[in-house]
Amino acid sequence: MSSVVAPEQQAAQQPTPPARTGTTHAHKAQKLLPLAMGALGIVYGDIGTSVLYAVKECFNGEHAIRPTHGNVLGVLSLFFWSLVCVVTLKYLTVVTRADNKGEGGIFALLALVPSKGLTAFQEKQKALALLLGIFGAALLYGDGMITPAISVLSAVEGLKGGGGGGPFAHLVVPITVGIIIGLFWLQKRGTEGIGRLFGPVMLVWFIAIAALGVPWIIRRPEVLYSLNPLYGLAFLQQVGLKGFVVLGSVVLCITGAEALYADMGHFGIRSIRASWFSLVGPALVLNYMGQGALMLEGGEGTKNPFYGIVPELLHYPVVALATVAAIIASQAMISGAFSLTRQAVQLGFFPRVTIVHTSEHQEGQIYIPEINSALAIACVLLVLAFQDSSRLATAYGIAVTGTFCITSVVFGYAVHRAWGWPIWKVAPLVVFFLIIDGTYFASTLIKFFDGGWVPIAVGVFVFALMTTWKRGRQEMAKRFVKEAMPLQDLLEDFDSNPPHRVRGTAVFMSGNPTGTPPVLLHHLKHNQILHRQVVLLSIMPEPVPVVPSSEALEVSELEHGFYRVVFKTGFMQTPNVPQILLRAREKGLVCEPSTTSYYLGRETLLTTGPAKMMRWRKVLFSFVSRNARSATSYFGIPPGRVVELGMQVDL
Repeated sequence: MSSVVAPEQQAAQQPTPPARTGTTHAHKAQKLLPLAMGALGIVYGDIGTSVLYAVKECFNGEHAIRPTHGNVLGVLSLFFWSLVCVVTLKYLTVVTRADNKGEGGIFALLALVPSKGLTAFQEKQKALALLLGIFGAALLYGDGMITPAISVLSAVEGLKGGGGGGPFAHLVVPITVGIIIGLFWLQKRGTEGIGRLFGPVMLVWFIAIAALGVPWIIRRPEVLYSLNPLYGLAFLQQVGLKGFVVLGSVVLCITGAEALYADMGHFGIRSIRASWFSLVGPALVLNYMGQGALMLEGGEGTKNPFYGIVPELLHYPVVALATVAAIIASQAMISGAFSLTRQAVQLGFFPRVTIVHTSEHQEGQIYIPEINSALAIACVLLVLAFQDSSRLATAYGIAVTGTFCITSVVFGYAVHRAWGWPIWKVAPLVVFFLIIDGTYFASTLIKFFDGGWVPIAVGVFVFALMTTWKRGRQEMAKRFVKEAMPLQDLLEDFDSNPPHRVRGTAVFMSGNPTGTPPVLLHHLKHNQILHRQVVLLSIMPEPVPVVPSSEALEVSELEHGFYRVVFKTGFMQTPNVPQILLRAREKGLVCEPSTTSYYLGRETLLTTGPAKMMRWRKVLFSFVSRNARSATSYFGIPPGRVVELGMQVDL
């Protein structure tokens, strides 16, 4: 693995830039503006639609408090300082510095940690950090399942009116289900075209929610006192345990914070920060303050304070705008689930799935039908089961805050090991973040039996699946290495016992870049012939987002017409075997597509072998292995050119 250099060191290693000019500033501004606009839709969609339900849950939800003057100012203070401490300080200022060649997210963070030269104790530390990171990634699936359901349902609930009634109230659930089904159905068509509208629509959304809050702040300017953190602390001290319970609803205002880090590679941290400080952050604060002013005023509108601050004339246009914003927020979360799954597959933590590239221009635009179907079914079931956004909000937050805690711990470990930050520098940051994250996580645990168990159950299942798949593949690799014949021994045997050769090229996929593929030995044993040209192809995932094209491909010519091809790929890339072989022409390996055959092994797994895995893990691994996407479709191999050889493996 290539060494990782801290941002400060990278800056020191760069040549001195030329003097800045007005042209340079103009060029940077032209480049920053469209990226910042795109970040509005993809990065801030989730956190931007939290205004639909966050305040409502504090004063009308399952664990609500009375909207007294002190309670309202205290809750608003908690909202403001949660945004400051978690979004601005933790993610935008500190955590986003730990990028992996520009990419962010839990897997990119884990990949920063070096793997070589570790002591036994350091190996255990890394294994623990890895398990935490995998569990954090698994929890994100639970979050991704709830976000579309609660966002769309909260927006459509505007049909009930600010007071919670209205002539269209009975249509809220059917309309929500219809929108969610349509949203997931459109995924297979890609989002490249409609994605261009995300930024402008969310720009209108943030301007609108800010404008809605301003008149109410002017009407009750005392809400601005809540910017003083003492109001939040006084609230928690006065209401005691009830205030701790309310924190489980306050956390809804920061549920999209993890997206800031995960989507960093798509837009760059400068554009993400620019969007937050210039528009998103101020708009959210103004809207929350406006809703707080309404709560001080009282009245029927307090049942749904977001729609309560909307003028009656604009009510239905705002419902329509909120619904579109919720769809965009959902789209961002769905795309994130697709990206997370591809990373997990490439790093060996998830079985192969169908990855469809929906854009000719952007590598990140992908569609995974298996994940799409699972999320669609889960979202529809959640809406039908909970029926109301307030009830659904009780299931929201545990997975998010759990991921917050895990990110804090893994961040501290990664920068200590990768950048060499001393403990005295890392520990205060991690402890500070964990005090905030841990408090929020503990407050959401109160909602566990009210529905919070749902995302936790999903996270535990995905975690079990990911760890079982990784362990199963490792055990199989050990088995193959133990039984494999060194390639040099095979080539030396050809000197005295040459096999019958036929024209064309045979490509054997191999997980071991030095040994002999088991499927090659199986082929020789049963067919006793060999093509004149043999390619041993190994696709090796690297713990980096993207492997540069100049470093990805290695071709070595061996004896007897054998070639060893090693292709390195990052966890943000999807390898394509025919394209790899086409690129190999530049290094002297010519494979004619019409005379090239691909030999793949299809293992039949038995669960009675000596592998040190629990029986249920063996059964799960065997089941998933049988139903995983075939290597033929995953690697883009022409199905008409594939020969599969069955092998029985006693795991």
